[in-house]
Amino acid sequence: MATKDAAPVDPPADARDALEVLESEAKEWEKDAEIDRILKAFRLDAYAVLGLKPGVPESDIKNTYRKKSLLIHPDKTKNPRAPDAFDRLKKAQTELMDEKHRQTLDEAIADARMLLMRENKWTVDSPELRTDDFDRKWAEKTVKVLIDNEQRRRRQLKAQMQEEGREQRKVDEEVDLRKRKRQHEEDWEATRDKRIDSWRQFQKGKTGGSDGSDKKKKKKLKPIG
Repeated sequence: MATKDAAPVDPPADARDALEVLESEAKEWEKDAEIDRILKAFRLDAYAVLGLKPGVPESDIKNTYRKKSLLIHPDKTKNPRAPDAFDRLKKAQTELMDEKHRQTLDEAIADARMLLMRENKWTVDSPELRTDDFDRKWAEKTVKVLIDNEQRRRRQLKAQMQEEGREQRKVDEEVDLRKRKRQHEEDWEATRDKRIDSWRQFQKGKTGGSDGSDKKKKKKLKPIG
């Protein structure tokens, strides 16, 4: 006589609760680890922030951002550093989706590789280029190149702002000069009638003084007796 298969037995409630707790803790650990990785990544390297290799296709950038943003979203974890990590992740994704910014970053990373090869006299066929040690050194060199580029950009920006400041001061001085000249002309025009009247009074007084002087002179020349 055939025996019937035994029905599956559910684990006890206590076991289920313990399993759920372990799964929850594992998930939180994964979130915390990813948040920690993002915050430790060099922020000028958007690839490093997203945990991607340089040169990946745009689809990989989108998929990676979607997965990681869902994992560490501040609404889904109690980690107090989640908002900061989420903002950095979003910024990195935005930078890599910007064609101009991504091209600039790719060029810096390529420059770092070339400098590293030149310093060690390696060629593209050197076996050292296919080692984990090379990847580590390449990442370190990339950090230095990006820092140098950022410092250069800031110096240029500072110089540009100083130049703009000088130009603005020059414009302000010209505006102030025109304003003072216009005010002088307005003041001059406003006192025109007064000046004319003063001149007339002066001329009148001058004419009167001359007549009196002539009469006195004539008196002195009058013969006696």
